[in-house]
Amino acid sequence: MSAGTTALPAGRPEHAWFAEARLGLFVHWGLYALPARHEWVMSKEQIHPDTYERYQRYFEADRYDPRAWARAAKAAGMRYAVLTTKHHDGFCLWDSALTDYTTVHTPFGRDAVAEFVEAFRAEGLRVGFYHSLLDWHHPDFPVDVHHPLRDDPAAAELNAQRSMERYRAYLHGQVRELLTGYGTVDYLFFDFSYGQDSYRGLPGKGAADWGSEELLALVRELQPGIVVNDRLEVPGDLVTPEQYQPSGPMLGADGEPLAWEACQTLNGSWGFDRDNHDYKSVPLLVRMLVDGVANGGNLLLNVGPTGRGDLDPRALASLDGLATWMDRHGRAVHGAGPSGGTPPPDCRYTRRGDRLYLHVFSWPLGHLHLPGMAGKVAYAQLLDDASEIALEEIAPDQQAQTLVPGGQPPGTLTLRLPTQPPAVAVPVVELFLR
Repeated sequence: MSAGTTALPAGRPEHAWFAEARLGLFVHWGLYALPARHEWVMSKEQIHPDTYERYQRYFEADRYDPRAWARAAKAAGMRYAVLTTKHHDGFCLWDSALTDYTTVHTPFGRDAVAEFVEAFRAEGLRVGFYHSLLDWHHPDFPVDVHHPLRDDPAAAELNAQRSMERYRAYLHGQVRELLTGYGTVDYLFFDFSYGQDSYRGLPGKGAADWGSEELLALVRELQPGIVVNDRLEVPGDLVTPEQYQPSGPMLGADGEPLAWEACQTLNGSWGFDRDNHDYKSVPLLVRMLVDGVANGGNLLLNVGPTGRGDLDPRALASLDGLATWMDRHGRAVHGAGPSGGTPPPDCRYTRRGDRLYLHVFSWPLGHLHLPGMAGKVAYAQLLDDASEIALEEIAPDQQAQTLVPGGQPPGTLTLRLPTQPPAVAVPVVELFLR
């Protein structure tokens, strides 16, 4: 995350939707879906840009149907979606006037961004764009630590002919296109600045190289209500931990809570990776979502569509599993946040108004003891079917006997649970607070 990044500005109602949503869909799609070996395949395998260009000739995407993506996202309880308009390989999913390296100049022949925006808005989801600061295809982008030509003996000679100033104008021009051509854009996810990196004398690129201050000012001018992430190396509206779940609320240097969003993959790869079978289970995905909400954060969960443009069956199965859980438990997520209380072990609290939600990651036998909750709960039920959960307060001095449990610390509320948990990914007890 960037130093000095702040939380979503207080008093800006146009940003309230973000914390309310809690769950979004990330979509990584581009030419890298054809080699199907990770979205960084061009860099990892050091494929020359001229060689990589061949994928443009074979990008047909004959099964591209963003309406199906949008329906699956909405069913899974997602409230917004973020599409990779351009990843680091430089290939653009919209009809850019600044390059022919786009979906329009392929056998597919259409503006994929326009169709995505229309489909997701039709389902009532907010729309965000991911845009890479890097561009390994552009002839003016200097070779650096991440560039596929970083080990080319002629790298320094190539850089002598390249102009970061010209590339910066191209970068800003494309952002202007995206923010003026598709109506209201709710979220912009830049990726990423790396001024501290270097490799064999090739420097990284930081805020000054991208013109980050000017770029952010342009974004706010064109879309005043937009949410912008923290990867320009200047303060943004939220922080974006990637591929890990924060162990608690994320705090700024002043100790104040930050708005945050964990971006996560289903299997460790952002782009379609045919031979990667390391998919997270649905219960794990639900626990990740709940843990984030309990700590004041969002989850941006990624899918990588295939080269033909549809969602991998394994990704659809993950979304279907989320949909089943969210259908009955969505109100413990949407609009919910931290409770300020301490849950029992292997549990998480989320709170929405006067209702406290106890997410039980590990189902206990018979009783669950809630510290500090005695006298604070009027009623309790399982959220999935609204069946009542009995409440009791066990006196601290009660002696354990053959059929009588021992006392609990003062202020403890005890729930009497059924032996069998609900047949859901993560059971939830809804507590109505006094």
